Amino acid sequence: MNQEQKKWAYLFTLAIVWGSSFILIKKGLVGLTPLQLGSLRTVISSLFIFMIGYKSLKTILNPQWKWVILSGFIGTFLPAFLFAFAETEVDSGIVSILNALVPLNATLIGLAIFKIASTKTQIFGVILGFIGASMLIFNSMELNPDQNYLYAGFVVLATVMYGFNVNIIKHYLQEVKPIAIATGNFIAIVIPALIVLIFSGFFTAQTFEQQSIYSSIGFVAILAVFGTVMAKIIFNNLIQISSPVFASSVTYLMPLVALLWGLFDGELFGLDQGLASLLILGGIYLANKKAKKNRS
Repeated sequence: MNQEQKKWAYLFTLAIVWGSSFILIKKGLVGLTPLQLGSLRTVISSLFIFMIGYKSLKTILNPQWKWVILSGFIGTFLPAFLFAFAETEVDSGIVSILNALVPLNATLIGLAIFKIASTKTQIFGVILGFIGASMLIFNSMELNPDQNYLYAGFVVLATVMYGFNVNIIKHYLQEVKPIAIATGNFIAIVIPALIVLIFSGFFTAQTFEQQSIYSSIGFVAILAVFGTVMAKIIFNNLIQISSPVFASSVTYLMPLVALLWGLFDGELFGLDQGLASLLILGGIYLANKKAKKNRS
């Protein structure tokens, strides 16, 4: 398999895995609080990746560790909690669509921090995407008035963090093996995650008296192994063989998978939300397309 075929294979694999992550978060929240889910997800992921990637840590040079640590916090630790909090109030399908803002934020951060030249088409795509995101939130508020869409802000914040993360990996960790980056990330965040898990009340009799607790833990375990560890390794690899914007464009496809899961689970999704979603994806397409041309 050549590089071109490999990057597309990685992209579609990630779309399926990450697209399914939103429904797993929703199911995990049945028996767990957002703090418990985010921290348990990180701890399980850490245990799993240490078993397969600890030998790769020696390939990380001392000057690279600060970027690996930063990547761990903004690319894994904090988003795990932000998405969990968001899905306490916002449907998983809507969260997945808002997550599609990642390529736009990757482009904006590339422009602002890494001085990549901007164009009118690229700027128009960014504006279009944010208009679509605003419409999606307002339309969803009308369709689901009992949900607090201020929590959508958690998703937007997470997408900004992801935008920083893909640029950091591309510009500062290009020569580091993907498995080493992922393992180093979890080395940095496992202790904070364990502390949060302890103080979240997870290890109490009250938590394990719930009938749903074991199924919730099972959903989080699946999310941790596949949606966090394996997907993170693939994603780091994808960034290195493509570009930050191409890698983050996996969010084009994730909403399709997530929406199917959401509809299957009884979530509502109207025509106005569909039109707003198309605006988001159209804006991302314009920004992504132009960014590719600029690098060629």
